[in-house]
Amino acid sequence: MLTAVGSLAMLGVTFGTLLGIASRYLRVDENPLEAELEALLPGSQCGQCGFAGCKQAASALAAGQAKPTLCPPGGRALAAALAERLGVSVDLSDTEELEPEVAFVNEDICIGCMRCLQDCSSDALVGGPKQIHTVITDICHGCGKCAKVCPTEAIEMRPVPITLANWHWHKPDPRQYMN
Repeated sequence: MLTAVGSLAMLGVTFGTLLGIASRYLRVDENPLEAELEALLPGSQCGQCGFAGCKQAASALAAGQAKPTLCPPGGRALAAALAERLGVSVDLSDTEELEPEVAFVNEDICIGCMRCLQDCSSDALVGGPKQIHTVITDICHGCGKCAKVCPTEAIEMRPVPITLANWHWHKPDPRQYMN
């Protein structure tokens, strides 16, 4: 029995050492620009930009395969920040400034088909087969995928209600006071 324990311990030490050496010499360095761009993106992984998530979108931006205006939830501010970081100019005239929205399920129309649950990337929808579904508004990031696949149009996108937790007083533009 001691021989078996000793041989397993020796195998563990040997393979652990080999993995440590391999991780040091075979490491793939990531592009630091991708990490910076990913930090600027919202991180909601909603897929509205056409990529599977924000990491893939950051990779495409760093490679020059996507425009800085790719993120609809980020709006003009994010597009300007991405363009500044990439050192490119961007036309923001066609970028739409979207108001934050969350999904709402009309319980009178919902049939419980579960199509919305399959397309929700944030797991904000709750419900079972042939039961009424509901939305956890704190988790919903407002991508609208669930509303598009609902066969009965029971899901609609509504503006985020203003509460003390999400209310923001915008700073005045100092240029308007300079004359």
